[in-house]
Amino acid sequence: MTKGVIVYTTNDCIECTMVKKVLTEEGIPFEVRDISLDAAYQTEVEKYGFLGVPVTVLGDKAVKGFTNELKEIIEIAKKS
Repeated sequence: MTKGVIVYTTNDCIECTMVKKVLTEEGIPFEVRDISLDAAYQTEVEKYGFLGVPVTVLGDKAVKGFTNELKEIIEIAKKS
């Protein structure tokens, strides 16, 4: 059983906006964690091996940016 999708973001991040838009269009519910509002979220991002955002997480899979790997998360989320 996978947990829900989490998107680590900041307000002024264009790629972050694109990730959230695609997830919304695909009907995938997600939790937004703004790293500029809570330092603990930045620490979580770093634990996945990334320094910047967007980072999209589903279960134990984390993807940085707006890439083809994001499609994998979307497909997994649709099956959940």
